[in-house]
Amino acid sequence: MKILETPRLILRKMSVDDAAFMLTLLNDPSWLRFIGDRGVRTLDQARDYILQGAMANYARLGYGFYVVELKEMGIAIGMCGLAKRDYLDDADIGFAFLPDYCGHGYAFEAAVATLDFARDQLHLPRVVATTRLDNLPSSKLLEKSGMRLEKKFSHPDGDRELNLYAIDFDQCEQL
Repeated sequence: MKILETPRLILRKMSVDDAAFMLTLLNDPSWLRFIGDRGVRTLDQARDYILQGAMANYARLGYGFYVVELKEMGIAIGMCGLAKRDYLDDADIGFAFLPDYCGHGYAFEAAVATLDFARDQLHLPRVVATTRLDNLPSSKLLEKSGMRLEKKFSHPDGDRELNLYAIDFDQCEQL
């Protein structure tokens, strides 16, 4: 089901039919380096990851992570959306794209559409994002999208430091 549309992209709900795509994305070196190893190595594990993650969040929260497709070709190139993490007070935007689709502005386009959706459709007052300290491309994208670095903090599992970015919709102009 289509959730968002931009000039070049469609963001749609993830389904178990996306297991092969997610298996590839979850094991991409950039995902492993900047997001972390989710231990998903088979199609069945990818299906479970989708069911227990994105699909469960759609039902519980009304939002989650969405597959990002190229509008003209209908192929999945990444994911972008919102999560609610136990250790954060606000919804958290996240994104990841296959390497061939990085550097083309797709992540920025998807992130801005997701932030607009959070503000205009979900009526969230604030959205946050976290990045590893060395993830400069994501940090730059978040800043370009209107988010501001608030602080550095230790991830609750204690194994890494993170930057916390935020945007308060009641204190900013339209994206």
